[in-house]
Amino acid sequence: MESSGGTGQPYRAYASEDVVTGEGVAVELPVAGTMVRAVSGLIDVAVEIVLLVGVAFGVGWLTAQTSDAVATAVGLVATVLVLVAFPATVETLTRGRTLGKLALGLRVVRDDGGPITVRHAITRALVGFVEIWLLSGIPPLVSSVVNARGKRLGDLAAGTYVVTQRSRMRLLPPPQMPPPLAAWAVSADVAALPAGLTVTVRQFLARAASLAPGSRDAIGRELLTEVLRFVAPPPPAGFHPEYVLAAVIAERRRRDTERLAREDALRRRVVGADPLA
Repeated sequence: MESSGGTGQPYRAYASEDVVTGEGVAVELPVAGTMVRAVSGLIDVAVEIVLLVGVAFGVGWLTAQTSDAVATAVGLVATVLVLVAFPATVETLTRGRTLGKLALGLRVVRDDGGPITVRHAITRALVGFVEIWLLSGIPPLVSSVVNARGKRLGDLAAGTYVVTQRSRMRLLPPPQMPPPLAAWAVSADVAALPAGLTVTVRQFLARAASLAPGSRDAIGRELLTEVLRFVAPPPPAGFHPEYVLAAVIAERRRRDTERLAREDALRRRVVGADPLA
């Protein structure tokens, strides 16, 4: 957490690695550790080695009566299918899980916390072929150690990271609407409020009780000044800054929730239900 303490730059968000949902809710997804990812990767590598051995016998049998050039070409195609197409297909169909990840309770997600698509899976598989098979797995190990989200190079290229599903996901409780400010908030224009500032205010309100009184008051006033730049008309006078902040965020969340519900209903009418959901 940063605050100006009365001087310097204004307060900024608590956790820069939070995922922000469409309603402006900060979700702290549990990032998978380097060691558990390494074990998961070893399981996947073992599976692919077994498949390679089986494919090698199959290719040898199929190309026994052909030239060496044909046998080499078929072998290369089969290798690419096992080391690139196979993991990409599995991750796409399972929404980010392989046998190793399934065994250890892991899943690949997008940077925004959503499920990966075929584009993400193919990118991860292509880069993974180079960093794991051609470079002996050293680059992903180093990258996952130094990166805050434990990303390997394939994750950096695809815009993904790996989370563990055996830890509870922490969802900050949403602020409630103060009844005296409800009428003002409903009529106020809060659409211009930036998502990052929305998350910052939510985190402050959720953790305000743990702050020292002086810091809590200073941060609350700084945040209110920043928020009121994007809100019109201004709130009624005489209310505590935290009351006004809670009213703005609660109203913003209500509107975003209704908007997402309308968009989801429209999508279901137009494209139908997702068969993989």
